Amino acid sequence: MTEDERMQIAILPSASAGAGVVLEPVQSTSLRIVLPVGAPAFLAALASLATCYGSILAAAFLGVDVAQVMNPHLQAVMMWGFAVLAVYALWRDRRSHHGNAPLMLGAAALAILVGTLYLRYDVRVESLAYVLLTIAALLNWVAFLGVLNRTVRDQAQAIDLLNRNLEWKVESQVHEIDRLARLKQFLAPQVADLVVSEGKDALLATHRRYVACLFCDLRGFTALSEDIEPEEVIALLESYHASLGELVEKHRGTIGFLAGDGAMVFFNDPIPCEEPVLDAVKLALDLRLDFEAVREPWAKRGHAIGLGIGIAAGYATLGLVGFKGRSEYTAIGNVVNVAARLCDRAADGQILLGRRVCEDVEGQVQAEPVGSFELKGVRKPVAVYDLRGLAGST
Repeated sequence: MTEDERMQIAILPSASAGAGVVLEPVQSTSLRIVLPVGAPAFLAALASLATCYGSILAAAFLGVDVAQVMNPHLQAVMMWGFAVLAVYALWRDRRSHHGNAPLMLGAAALAILVGTLYLRYDVRVESLAYVLLTIAALLNWVAFLGVLNRTVRDQAQAIDLLNRNLEWKVESQVHEIDRLARLKQFLAPQVADLVVSEGKDALLATHRRYVACLFCDLRGFTALSEDIEPEEVIALLESYHASLGELVEKHRGTIGFLAGDGAMVFFNDPIPCEEPVLDAVKLALDLRLDFEAVREPWAKRGHAIGLGIGIAAGYATLGLVGFKGRSEYTAIGNVVNVAARLCDRAADGQILLGRRVCEDVEGQVQAEPVGSFELKGVRKPVAVYDLRGLAGST
C-alpha cells in the first residue's frame, strides 16, 4: 500500500452548504537526528568560531573576501548567538552529568566574547574567549565520559553480583533437585515434594512412631534367575518394580528399601495417615491383584513365580540411615522383623497378618487364623492370620 493509500479520509461538516474532504495520515512519521552526547555544545562553539574566522580562512585558501559581502554587525550577532547556543547546550547537558565546570567556563567565555565585541575589541581577548568556549565543550564531553565510565563500572559490578547470585541459585537448585531425586527413591513423590518445597527436614529426623510395615517377596525368583538370561531377569524386575512403585504412590506409602525381588513399605511416616494399617492391607490386596499381569508372560513360558506378603503393626524407630550421598529413610524395630518373617512364611498369593494388624482393622477385613508361629529373631510366638479380602467383598 502506498503512502497515499494509507491516508485516512475524514468527512467534516462545512460552515456553509456542502462538505469538506480532509486527508489525514493514519500514522505520521518525523525525522529525528540524534547527536552524540555533548555534540550540540561543541558544534555551536565550532559554528561561532567559524563565523569569526571563516572570512580569514576563505580569503587565505579560496581567495574570497567574505568581509565585503557580510555586515560586521550581523557577523557579531552570529558569533555571540552561536556562543549562546553553546552555553545553553552546556546548561542542558549539566542536568545529565551534574558537572558545573563546563557551564561556568562557557558562561565566562560568552561574557568575554560579548565584552570584546561591544565594549573594547581586542583580537587576543576574542581568541581567549574561543579557547575557553572550546575547552568548555571538551570538558563537557569529558564529564559525559566520566558518567559513562561510572555507569559501565556500576553495571559491570551489578552483572558480576547477578552472576554470583545466579551461580548460587543454580547450585542451590541443582542440590535441591538432587535431594528431591534421592528422596523420591523411598518417599512418595508428593511427600518428597513437601519435604523439599516447604523445608520440612524435621520430618526426616530420627523419631519413634506407630507404623504399619509391609514386606513382599517373589517366590521362585532364584530358580527362575538360573534358567533365563540376565537381561530377562532385569526385564522381570523392571515390570515388578513398576507395578510396586505405582501402587505405593497411589496408597501414599514410604519405601523403606528395595533390593532385588524384595521390598519393604511402611505407612504413617513421615506423613501421618489416618488408617495406616488399613492402607497397608489395601496395598497388599492391590499388589496381589496386579501381580497377575507380571506373572502371566512367564507362566506361558513354563516358569512359575509367585508373590508372598507379610504385614505387621507396631512402634518403630525411623530416620535416615547411611552416609553422605547415599542414605535411605527406613524403619527399625521388632515390627519390621515380624513383617519380614511373615513374608518369608507366606506362600504364593498369600498375605499373612500379625495379631496387632487384625486388631486394628477388625471388622474391616476378612482374615482367617492360621495359628501361632515361631519366627526367627522374635522371642515370643506370633498369632498369624491369612488375609482373604476386605469386609463385604466377594
